[in-house]
Order: sequence, then C-alpha cells, then structure tokens
Amino acid sequence: MGKIIAFSNQKGGVGKTTTCVNMSAYLAQKGYKCLIVDLDPQGNATSGLGFAKSEVKNSVYNVMIDEMPLEQAVVKTCVDGLDILPSNIDLAGAEVELVYIKDREHVLSKVLQSAKNSYDFITIDCPPSLGLLTINALASADTVIIPIQSEYYALEGLSQLMNTIKLVVKHLNPTLKIEGVVLTMNDNRAIISKQISSEIRKFFGKRVFDTAIPRNIRLAEAPSHGLPIMLHDTRCSGAKAYLALTEEYIARQKKNNGENK
Repeated sequence: MGKIIAFSNQKGGVGKTTTCVNMSAYLAQKGYKCLIVDLDPQGNATSGLGFAKSEVKNSVYNVMIDEMPLEQAVVKTCVDGLDILPSNIDLAGAEVELVYIKDREHVLSKVLQSAKNSYDFITIDCPPSLGLLTINALASADTVIIPIQSEYYALEGLSQLMNTIKLVVKHLNPTLKIEGVVLTMNDNRAIISKQISSEIRKFFGKRVFDTAIPRNIRLAEAPSHGLPIMLHDTRCSGAKAYLALTEEYIARQKKNNGENK
C-alpha cells in the first residue's frame, strides 16, 4: 500500500512545490513508484515538470468534481517512475463547487484510495491556503511534511496551520501525523537564518530534518525549464541538498517501519 504525503504550508513562497517535486523525483530515481497530485490552482508543480497548464485537458479538477477515473487524468513525467495528476485554472472553481458536494472533505481521499495500490508514494502539493482543497489533502494523507523558510516571518501563521492539522485529526483523519519539517531557502551565513532555524528546531524537535535546503539560483530556475533539479543541474548545491533530504527521509521510513514490526 502506498503512502500519501501532503506538503503543506499556507504561507506562499516557502519552497513547498519545489520540495514536493524534487523529493518525489529523487524518490522515483531511487526506484519508488511515485505520483504527484498538483492540488494548487496555480499549477506550479504541473508547469515545473514541463506541462503547459493551458494545454492540460484532464486534471485533478475533472477527477474530483466530474468523477473522471484517475487513470484518465494521470500523465507520465520526464522522470522514470514519476507520474503527475496535473492541475489547471479549473481547479480555482473547485473550492466553491466542493461546498455543495456530500462529504466534501473526503472527495480526494476517495479518489486516491484506489491509487495506493499502484504507487509507493503519493505526494500532494497543497495550495498556499487552508481552504477546502487543503482540508481534502490533509483528510486523505497519512502524513504531512511542512516546508518552512528560514526567514523572519516563517513562524507567522504556523500556529494556524498546526491548529488546522489538529482539527483535521480530531474530526476527519485521526491517523494523520506530522512527519517532518524542512528548512528551506537557508543561508547559514546570515545570523537571522540561524536564529529562525534554532527556533523552529526548538518548536518541532526531532521532526525537523537535519538536511536544510540552501538558497540556490539553479534550484530557482529549474521550474522555468520544466525540469526537477536532478535533470537541470545535478551538481549544484540545491540538487545535492534535495538528494540528501530524500535519503534522510528514506532512512527515517526504514527506521520507523522497523520499529512498527
């Protein structure tokens, strides 16, 4: 059975999509079968993997709202073993349309249940908000990974996200867990970056990954080429960091699975 991971932070510009896409790509490179669900109406994961949003015919919107079979909308990406359920601007209307659907918080969960048999990991790139789309992602996920920028405003709104996760656990998905926190856009030379990183590690403890993602030009430009960093520039610091983060994540999985036996 595949594992569903929601990448969530309602604050925009924190490297959420970058982390979701690049971790998924490296997991696929390691031999795991992966599916990215682009649940953001901006469709950055879709365009970041080389698909023009305007040309996407079947999307996550059609699967959630029109009840299209998942396999009709999923497409293969430029990375072997990595598929994507793409997004386009239609998804912006889904937030309103979901309000009128019975059991609206579990629409995505029902869609993804069948896919769990076909993939090792299903990663969800959540929108930068705490609306119904994000609630659907959290209601369907096994775990949450929270990317947090190592900057002054990083902790703003974090309590709101934590409260939303608590409410989802209480009312919709009692087994949901926060699996990890990723420090992004990190600059070890900046004192403020070190201070914020320290605060985040105090707050989340061992859930913070040891690997922090640095600010990196090559990493920032990769989406404009429609490529994950491993295909854009495998030797840059951003690529090395995401590879290390993915390996750390896999090691955690093996350790936790061993403990659960």
